[in-house]
Amino acid sequence: MARRTDRLFADRTAAGRALLPLLEKWRGSDAIVCAIPRGGVPVAAVVAGELGLPLDVVVVRKLGSASNEELAVGAIADGARVIEDAAVRYAGMDAADLAAVEERERAELQRREAAFGIAAHDVAARTAIVVDDGIATGATAVAACRALRVRGARHIVLAAPVAPETFSPPADAVDEYVCAHPQRDFWAVGQFYRDFTQTTDAEVIELLRAATQPE
Repeated sequence: MARRTDRLFADRTAAGRALLPLLEKWRGSDAIVCAIPRGGVPVAAVVAGELGLPLDVVVVRKLGSASNEELAVGAIADGARVIEDAAVRYAGMDAADLAAVEERERAELQRREAAFGIAAHDVAARTAIVVDDGIATGATAVAACRALRVRGARHIVLAAPVAPETFSPPADAVDEYVCAHPQRDFWAVGQFYRDFTQTTDAEVIELLRAATQPE
Protein backbone atom coordinates (compact mmCIF):
# COMPACT_ATOMS: atom_id res chain seq x y z
CA MET A 1 0.00 0.00 0.00
CA ALA A 2 1.26 3.46 -0.87
CA ARG A 3 2.50 5.64 1.97
CA ARG A 4 0.55 8.85 2.72
CA THR A 5 3.55 10.88 1.55
CA ASP A 6 3.20 9.26 -1.88
CA ARG A 7 -0.20 10.85 -2.47
CA LEU A 8 0.74 13.86 -4.56
CA PHE A 9 -2.72 14.46 -6.04
CA ALA A 10 -6.22 14.41 -4.60
CA ASP A 11 -7.53 13.25 -7.98
CA ARG A 12 -6.96 13.65 -11.74
CA THR A 13 -8.33 17.19 -11.73
CA ALA A 14 -5.63 18.18 -9.25
CA ALA A 15 -3.05 16.43 -11.41
CA GLY A 16 -4.14 18.55 -14.37
CA ARG A 17 -3.67 21.72 -12.34
CA ALA A 18 -0.15 20.60 -11.44
CA LEU A 19 0.73 20.58 -15.15
CA LEU A 20 -0.49 24.12 -15.87
CA PRO A 21 2.70 26.00 -14.88
CA LEU A 22 4.74 23.69 -17.11
CA LEU A 23 2.52 24.31 -20.14
CA GLU A 24 1.73 28.00 -19.72
CA LYS A 25 3.71 28.99 -22.81
CA TRP A 26 1.15 27.21 -25.00
CA ARG A 27 -1.78 29.30 -23.73
CA GLY A 28 -3.87 30.55 -26.65
CA SER A 29 -1.56 28.97 -29.21
CA ASP A 30 -2.37 26.64 -32.10
CA ALA A 31 -1.60 23.61 -29.91
CA ILE A 32 -4.04 20.75 -29.42
CA VAL A 33 -4.25 18.85 -26.12
CA CYS A 34 -4.38 15.13 -26.92
CA ALA A 35 -5.46 12.99 -23.99
CA ILE A 36 -4.73 9.29 -23.62
CA PRO A 37 -8.04 7.64 -22.63
CA ARG A 38 -9.32 6.90 -20.28
CA GLY A 39 -7.46 8.20 -17.24
CA GLY A 40 -5.65 10.94 -19.12
CA VAL A 41 -8.85 12.66 -20.22
CA PRO A 42 -9.81 14.31 -16.88
CA VAL A 43 -6.22 15.53 -16.52
CA ALA A 44 -6.11 16.87 -20.08
CA ALA A 45 -9.54 18.49 -19.78
CA VAL A 46 -8.19 20.79 -17.05
CA VAL A 47 -5.16 21.68 -19.16
CA ALA A 48 -7.21 22.37 -22.29
CA GLY A 49 -9.86 24.35 -20.44
CA GLU A 50 -7.43 26.54 -18.49
CA LEU A 51 -5.14 27.24 -21.44
CA GLY A 52 -7.93 27.82 -23.96
CA LEU A 53 -6.92 24.93 -26.20
CA PRO A 54 -8.96 22.28 -28.03
CA LEU A 55 -9.21 18.83 -26.44
CA ASP A 56 -8.85 15.64 -28.42
CA VAL A 57 -7.91 12.03 -27.73
CA VAL A 58 -5.21 9.72 -29.02
CA VAL A 59 -6.40 6.18 -28.31
CA VAL A 60 -3.74 3.73 -27.17
CA ARG A 61 -3.85 0.23 -25.70
CA LYS A 62 -1.22 -1.22 -23.42
CA LEU A 63 -0.02 -4.72 -24.26
CA GLY A 64 0.14 -6.61 -21.00
CA SER A 65 2.04 -9.77 -20.21
CA ALA A 66 0.18 -12.99 -20.97
CA SER A 67 0.45 -13.91 -17.27
CA ASN A 68 0.12 -10.43 -15.74
CA GLU A 69 -1.86 -7.76 -17.57
CA GLU A 70 -0.39 -5.04 -15.35
CA LEU A 71 3.11 -5.74 -16.65
CA ALA A 72 3.37 -3.74 -19.87
CA VAL A 73 5.39 -5.31 -22.67
CA GLY A 74 4.37 -2.70 -25.24
CA ALA A 75 1.52 -0.61 -26.61
CA ILE A 76 -0.37 -0.02 -29.84
CA ALA A 77 -2.12 2.97 -31.39
CA ASP A 78 -3.40 3.82 -34.85
CA GLY A 79 -0.21 3.84 -36.92
CA ALA A 80 2.13 3.01 -34.04
CA ARG A 81 3.41 -0.10 -32.28
CA VAL A 82 5.89 -0.10 -29.40
CA ILE A 83 7.35 -3.36 -28.09
CA GLU A 84 9.62 -3.49 -25.04
CA ASP A 85 11.85 -6.46 -25.91
CA ALA A 86 13.33 -6.69 -22.42
CA ALA A 87 9.85 -6.83 -20.88
CA VAL A 88 8.79 -9.53 -23.36
CA ARG A 89 11.78 -11.63 -22.38
CA TYR A 90 11.18 -11.00 -18.66
CA ALA A 91 7.56 -12.13 -19.07
CA GLY A 92 8.67 -15.29 -20.86
CA MET A 93 6.43 -14.57 -23.85
CA ASP A 94 6.99 -15.99 -27.32
CA ALA A 95 5.77 -14.61 -30.65
CA ALA A 96 2.46 -16.46 -30.39
CA ASP A 97 1.78 -15.07 -26.90
CA LEU A 98 2.49 -11.53 -28.07
CA ALA A 99 0.31 -11.95 -31.15
CA ALA A 100 -2.61 -13.18 -29.04
CA VAL A 101 -2.36 -10.23 -26.64
CA GLU A 102 -2.06 -7.77 -29.50
CA GLU A 103 -5.09 -9.21 -31.31
CA ARG A 104 -7.23 -8.81 -28.20
CA GLU A 105 -6.03 -5.29 -27.50
CA ARG A 106 -6.41 -4.19 -31.13
CA ALA A 107 -10.10 -5.13 -30.93
CA GLU A 108 -10.44 -2.94 -27.80
CA LEU A 109 -8.49 -0.17 -29.52
CA GLN A 110 -11.01 -0.16 -32.36
CA ARG A 111 -13.91 -0.18 -29.91
CA ARG A 112 -12.56 2.83 -28.06
CA GLU A 113 -11.84 4.71 -31.27
CA ALA A 114 -15.45 4.20 -32.28
CA ALA A 115 -16.70 5.27 -28.84
CA PHE A 116 -14.49 8.35 -28.35
CA GLY A 117 -13.81 9.40 -31.91
CA ILE A 118 -10.40 9.78 -33.48
CA ALA A 119 -8.70 12.69 -35.21
CA ALA A 120 -11.50 15.13 -34.41
CA HIS A 121 -8.90 17.86 -34.92
CA ASP A 122 -6.27 17.99 -37.63
CA VAL A 123 -2.86 17.95 -35.93
CA ALA A 124 -0.90 18.30 -39.16
CA ALA A 125 1.73 21.06 -38.85
CA ARG A 126 0.53 21.87 -35.31
CA THR A 127 1.76 21.26 -31.77
CA ALA A 128 0.25 18.26 -29.99
CA ILE A 129 0.41 18.19 -26.19
CA VAL A 130 0.02 14.56 -25.12
CA VAL A 131 -1.37 14.17 -21.59
CA ASP A 132 -1.88 11.09 -19.42
CA ASP A 133 -2.48 10.69 -15.68
CA GLY A 134 1.05 9.39 -15.26
CA ILE A 135 3.81 7.39 -16.91
CA ALA A 136 4.98 3.98 -15.71
CA THR A 137 7.01 2.16 -18.37
CA GLY A 138 6.37 4.82 -21.02
CA ALA A 139 5.25 2.39 -23.75
CA THR A 140 1.72 3.82 -23.89
CA ALA A 141 2.89 7.44 -23.99
CA VAL A 142 5.48 6.76 -26.68
CA ALA A 143 2.93 4.91 -28.84
CA ALA A 144 0.58 7.89 -28.53
CA CYS A 145 3.28 10.34 -29.56
CA ARG A 146 4.37 8.23 -32.51
CA ALA A 147 0.76 7.94 -33.68
CA LEU A 148 0.51 11.73 -33.67
CA ARG A 149 3.80 11.96 -35.56
CA VAL A 150 2.27 9.74 -38.23
CA ARG A 151 -0.70 12.13 -38.35
CA GLY A 152 1.71 14.96 -39.16
CA ALA A 153 2.11 16.81 -35.86
CA ARG A 154 4.88 19.41 -36.21
CA HIS A 155 5.90 19.48 -32.55
CA ILE A 156 5.02 16.93 -29.84
CA VAL A 157 5.03 17.74 -26.13
CA LEU A 158 4.59 14.87 -23.67
CA ALA A 159 3.21 16.06 -20.32
CA ALA A 160 2.80 13.86 -17.24
CA PRO A 161 1.85 14.75 -13.66
CA VAL A 162 4.11 11.97 -12.36
CA ALA A 163 6.67 9.56 -13.79
CA PRO A 164 9.85 7.73 -12.77
CA GLU A 165 12.73 10.20 -12.61
CA THR A 166 14.70 7.89 -14.91
CA PHE A 167 12.14 8.08 -17.71
CA SER A 168 13.28 9.84 -20.87
CA PRO A 169 11.20 9.55 -24.06
CA PRO A 170 12.90 8.79 -27.37
CA ALA A 171 13.74 11.84 -29.49
CA ASP A 172 12.04 10.42 -32.58
CA ALA A 173 8.71 10.41 -30.74
CA VAL A 174 8.85 13.47 -28.47
CA ASP A 175 10.20 16.99 -28.98
CA GLU A 176 9.57 18.21 -25.41
CA TYR A 177 8.89 16.34 -22.20
CA VAL A 178 7.59 17.86 -18.96
CA CYS A 179 6.77 16.13 -15.70
CA ALA A 180 5.37 17.88 -12.63
CA HIS A 181 6.71 15.33 -10.14
CA PRO A 182 9.51 12.97 -11.23
CA GLN A 183 9.79 10.21 -8.64
CA ARG A 184 12.71 8.07 -7.50
CA ASP A 185 10.52 5.43 -5.85
CA PHE A 186 7.90 4.43 -8.37
CA TRP A 187 5.73 1.31 -8.43
CA ALA A 188 2.49 2.36 -10.07
CA VAL A 189 0.78 5.58 -11.15
CA GLY A 190 -2.11 5.00 -8.73
CA GLN A 191 0.14 5.20 -5.67
CA PHE A 192 0.38 8.98 -6.12
CA TYR A 193 -3.40 9.63 -6.10
CA ARG A 194 -5.82 9.67 -3.17
CA ASP A 195 -8.67 9.04 -5.61
CA PHE A 196 -7.63 6.89 -8.58
CA THR A 197 -11.07 5.60 -9.46
CA GLN A 198 -11.18 4.22 -12.98
CA THR A 199 -12.50 6.72 -15.51
CA THR A 200 -15.47 5.36 -17.46
CA ASP A 201 -16.32 5.57 -21.15
CA ALA A 202 -19.28 7.78 -20.28
CA GLU A 203 -17.07 10.23 -18.36
CA VAL A 204 -14.64 10.44 -21.28
CA ILE A 205 -17.45 11.14 -23.74
CA GLU A 206 -18.96 13.81 -21.47
CA LEU A 207 -15.62 15.57 -20.97
CA LEU A 208 -15.00 15.61 -24.71
CA ARG A 209 -18.46 17.02 -25.36
CA ALA A 210 -18.07 19.68 -22.68
CA ALA A 211 -14.60 20.78 -23.75
CA THR A 212 -14.11 24.22 -25.16
CA GLN A 213 -12.61 23.59 -28.56
CA PRO A 214 -11.63 26.87 -30.26
CA GLU A 215 -10.62 26.24 -33.85
